[in-house]
Amino acid sequence: MENHRLFIEAVLLLLILGYTSCSHRPCLHEKFVGNAEMLLDSTLKYYKAETACLFNETYPKNNEKVTYLADDADTIRGDKVAYLWPTSGLFSAVNALWSATGNQRYEAMLDELILPGLQCYYDTTRIPPCYQSYLANAGHSDRYYDDNIWLGIDFLESYELTGKQNYLDKAEQIWEFLESGRDSVLGGGIYWCEQKKKSKNVCSNAPASVLALKLYRATRNEIYLKAGKDLYHWTKNILQDTDDYLYYDNIRLDGTIDKTKYAYNSGQMLQAAALLYQLTGEPQYTDAVEKLSKACSDYFFEGPDERFPFRRIKNGNVWFVSIMLRGFEEAYAVNKDPQYLEIFIETLDYMWEHNTNGNRLFEDNSFVECRSENGQHKWLLTQAALIEMYARLSSLKIK
Repeated sequence: MENHRLFIEAVLLLLILGYTSCSHRPCLHEKFVGNAEMLLDSTLKYYKAETACLFNETYPKNNEKVTYLADDADTIRGDKVAYLWPTSGLFSAVNALWSATGNQRYEAMLDELILPGLQCYYDTTRIPPCYQSYLANAGHSDRYYDDNIWLGIDFLESYELTGKQNYLDKAEQIWEFLESGRDSVLGGGIYWCEQKKKSKNVCSNAPASVLALKLYRATRNEIYLKAGKDLYHWTKNILQDTDDYLYYDNIRLDGTIDKTKYAYNSGQMLQAAALLYQLTGEPQYTDAVEKLSKACSDYFFEGPDERFPFRRIKNGNVWFVSIMLRGFEEAYAVNKDPQYLEIFIETLDYMWEHNTNGNRLFEDNSFVECRSENGQHKWLLTQAALIEMYARLSSLKIK
């Protein structure tokens, strides 16, 4: 009888502990999936262009210049639709929700909306064919290696979800374009822009390493493993700050280095290092994962302090942070250290609860401050990045 009573008390204690844990972070999967789905619905509602399968760059629409193109190319937008980069962010977002939920709605959304829209940017008039920065029917626009890399990674994720050969074929076609931008100038590496080969950037080399390593994982073609290693080590040797292990932005052809440090650049090198360890087992890569994880935390996170009593992501480009999250997610598969992912969870949970915008859209470059400014134009890519992050974080199995 006494043993039975003790057993009942132990069960009750476990239930209480489980409830307490769930109360502290109530059903993270369901909550964050719900956030991602609600934000996707808002994005479709407010950004969908009148033209079939295309989106607007901002909400509300504006006629301002786009500043992220090389040498301010094609910056007068007028009443145009979005450029390729923010449009492609929706591919990543829908993939992440599809992976998190298994809901066939998202496969259908890719087939019927996202991929037909992206095809409007596909340029077959220049060889190798690839995606250009603006609609193909508007004439030639610059073709960026990094724009295409992000899409190659997305196609591979779709392949991993479905096993459909056409997704893998598309990723390999994009790889052919990347190889056309790789040469021995500066000892190796891939340029940023096909039409303006003035620099080799981390954003066109670190994710290219990730893409190559994922292609190797999918095909076991040794060419991809070698390319992934070569691009990783070229970037590390040329563009890593050896004092803090973070990565500078680019090296120009005259050898000068832009020493700006962005979250996505270091985040992609973190993901590449983690993938290299998983594929090779070489300890040099686990050492890189540990050092770069801490460096990213020290530089791109902040707090706690008097205003916010928790450690959090610094304000900055939201999409850059979503790409850094991919690095920390891959690093967790190697080291099982949840401390950095917990910061993402805490920050994004706070963001959702303190977003005062009635349309549920988020302001650009803002995390826990969640500022809302009347008339501010909110970027499509910001919404896509947050959809992806909520979906990715919903799927984490942190021990």
